[in-house]
Amino acid sequence: MDDYLETLRKRAKESKVYSYHQLVGLTIAELLQDDKHKALYIKLAKLHNPDKLVRLARDVAERKNVKNKGAYFMRLLYNEKNTNGKK
Repeated sequence: MDDYLETLRKRAKESKVYSYHQLVGLTIAELLQDDKHKALYIKLAKLHNPDKLVRLARDVAERKNVKNKGAYFMRLLYNEKNTNGKK
């Protein structure tokens, strides 16, 4: 019985990714070092172009002078969205 409970505890700690947008969202959170907002990035990956989001996240992650990478990512995303929407 104890072995079974231990197995359940180990499995509960493992990540369970069932769809592509979940994988993309978790990848973005990892790139930006922002685990607190995983759900936000998963939702963004579902609503927007996932490849474009990952490219933007990689660009932000490579910038050394950015202190809050998650906030900077969101600013770039919505500035781009607003400029593209006005055309």
